[in-house]
Amino acid sequence: MARVTVEDCLDNVDNRFELVMLATKRSRQLATGGKEPKVPWENDKPTVVALREIASGLIDNEIVLLEDVVEEEPLFAAFEDEANNEAL
Repeated sequence: MARVTVEDCLDNVDNRFELVMLATKRSRQLATGGKEPKVPWENDKPTVVALREIASGLIDNEIVLLEDVVEEEPLFAAFEDEANNEAL
């Protein structure tokens, strides 16, 4: 897919606001989170890759949020351990 249009993405997302939020989260994951793209990178910027994934139907809110939760669990576990040790 050479160009990604909003209409291509809106086939898989309810509205433009949700599209912006989803593309932002996914592009941030690709750029800084070390997440692997689900489409060929093709020398594009992370935002374009995120939009291509959304247009292809490979990424939705549930997938992005699930990846965020899995990523945050070890961080919270460390804080819980500290709090439990201090309480004793």
